[in-house]
Amino acid sequence: MINYSRQSIDNDDIEAVVQALKSDFITGGKRVEEFEEALCRYVGTKYAVAMNSATSSLHVAYLCAELKKDDEIITTPLTFMATSNAALMVGAKPVFCDVKSDANIDENKIESLISPKTKAIVPVDFGGKPVEIQKIKSICKKHNLLLIEDSCHALGSEFNGKKVGIDADIAIFSFHAIKPITTCGEGGALVTNSKEIYKRAKLLRSHAIEKKRVWNSDAFELGYNYRMSDISASLGISQLKKLDRFIEKREQIAKFYDKTFKGNPYFYTQKLPAHIKSSYHLYPIFLDRSLWCAKEEIYEELHKRGIGVQVHYKPVYQFSLYKNLFKEQKLHNAEEVYKSELSIPCHQEMSLEDAKFVAINLMDVLKKQNHCRK
Repeated sequence: MINYSRQSIDNDDIEAVVQALKSDFITGGKRVEEFEEALCRYVGTKYAVAMNSATSSLHVAYLCAELKKDDEIITTPLTFMATSNAALMVGAKPVFCDVKSDANIDENKIESLISPKTKAIVPVDFGGKPVEIQKIKSICKKHNLLLIEDSCHALGSEFNGKKVGIDADIAIFSFHAIKPITTCGEGGALVTNSKEIYKRAKLLRSHAIEKKRVWNSDAFELGYNYRMSDISASLGISQLKKLDRFIEKREQIAKFYDKTFKGNPYFYTQKLPAHIKSSYHLYPIFLDRSLWCAKEEIYEELHKRGIGVQVHYKPVYQFSLYKNLFKEQKLHNAEEVYKSELSIPCHQEMSLEDAKFVAINLMDVLKKQNHCRK
């Protein structure tokens, strides 16, 4: 099976983990700080706080934003649930903004959703394609809102020549196994240029315990065990050195797809303007409306042929949890993107021969479908 994404682990990565396992500290040592410093150098931010997952990082980000009961964030419904779930964890309400045809949040629809309860805007860089961050940043500045960028898909992506994450008040990255780099299967980080946010995030990820003198310590608020281990950080350090190479390989596969699929009658793909560079965490295709009714059959047939396509994402408001909390919702573009989207394999473990296999079979499957009435 050629999966839509997967991890790349080599002997250098294995040796880095082995060395961590043999060291005096497999957690609470120096490797986490080394990984955080490497992240700061790569992204260009002053501070980074590594954690055991991106969900933990989102939760801490919302706590650092001082979100509380009945506060609101504006975010996209086309994301993994963690983006909005973490807001629920602090008692805040996610307000969903519709998306554009590329699945990124529609920055032109954000302002109409701002209320006196709005405290932050939380866009997601879908598939690795950066959102129009400067336009969103200007909205935040105008309304005195925090900008928390969920960049879990986008470590290594760029906007106007700058790495994604540097323009937000807080940005979140994921190191889950299917992301371009991983830290032992799970992991995440919060990056920021605010010393105040950095210090609070470090405190909250470790039970909010403050050391006083010798063995004495104290805690003044509820904290969490969101620490990253030295084992995970050692893998992260090794993987980060190869990230640009991984993205280059993903881009090679993506550009082959772009050329091969150009002008086809069955779907469109994300278009990347010149000022944007994607990490290509995903290569989404958006099926023509006439194929929506056959999407399940297309999905199943591709899997039978060894092509592990996936769908990103069911709109968050369609989950029963959100229906029960906030009643039925419907956003036109989000619904249409969900009906049309398939993520096809695009990752650094693939060869061009693999990509050709995917392309030939995808086109063959689509040709054989009975099209719905428009």
